[in-house]
Amino acid sequence: MKRIAVMTSGGDAPGMNAAIRAVVRTALHYKIEVYGIRQAYAGLLNGDMHLMTSRDVSGILQKGGTILQTARNEEFKTAQGQRKALRRLNENGIEGVIVIGGDGSLRGAMALERIGIPVVGVPASIDNDIYGTSMSIGVDTALNTILDALDRLRDTATSHNRAFLIEVMGRNCGYLALMSGILGGAEVVITPERSVAMEDVAAQMGDAYVRGKSHAIAVIAEGAPYKTTDLLTFLNSKNLGFEIRLTILGHIQRGGNPTAFDRLLATRMGVNAMERLMSGEHHIMVGLNGREIVSVPLEDATSKEREISEDYYRMEHILSR
Repeated sequence: MKRIAVMTSGGDAPGMNAAIRAVVRTALHYKIEVYGIRQAYAGLLNGDMHLMTSRDVSGILQKGGTILQTARNEEFKTAQGQRKALRRLNENGIEGVIVIGGDGSLRGAMALERIGIPVVGVPASIDNDIYGTSMSIGVDTALNTILDALDRLRDTATSHNRAFLIEVMGRNCGYLALMSGILGGAEVVITPERSVAMEDVAAQMGDAYVRGKSHAIAVIAEGAPYKTTDLLTFLNSKNLGFEIRLTILGHIQRGGNPTAFDRLLATRMGVNAMERLMSGEHHIMVGLNGREIVSVPLEDATSKEREISEDYYRMEHILSR
């Protein structure tokens, strides 16, 4: 293998740049040329790729976002779009691709494999919703961002005897909500996998007030079965004792410098992905299992759902009372 390409796709995640850096420098160490594809699959179809050097990835280890940028693309989902992608890769002599991104990005990687391009995926998704890896790139940083906000909101909640609803990311997976709820001492956690009826939220917050607590916190994943604004209206109608406020953290959770954990995870995954690709191993995603980086079939990573351990829900129930 003499020439490969790397792209970042889907939602950005802190640590993507560290993964790009690891891929590029590992490839160059083994005398393999690396092309960076800008704007993910959209850039691939447009032929927007450039030869990368070691200096191109200098000073990016600590930066959030992705220097290769990312974009959505519908054309690539079609057979015609995939043939066009194959042509672009052949025009540039690309023999393999490393795709850094979430579940949709990895499904795109599967499509590249089906048209004959060796691919290795690297999981990067702050939702931590990808099967086959205990952690994805960006999760730890996003979780620390949420905890920082939650701690600050608790300060003002305690000062004013208020309750706060905090909406975090997680359209289909409630990992961020559950972990931040446990680590941030929330009274209520609501996830897509396990909802809490509005009446029960009111009961738990009302109970916190009656027991003399100076604040109450509910963490809600964006994929909850009801809108946080509707929950806010409902709770305010119940006269629970607390004044209730809503904070939606939104895309602030995606940005920021990656933590030490995310830098190390991204670096390890990037190096492993490149070495596996050059050794002939492909049609896989690299994942974290315990302390080891392992290979996961792309079919599994894209077709199976990652489930949150029941132990975490049990802990949240015990500690929130």
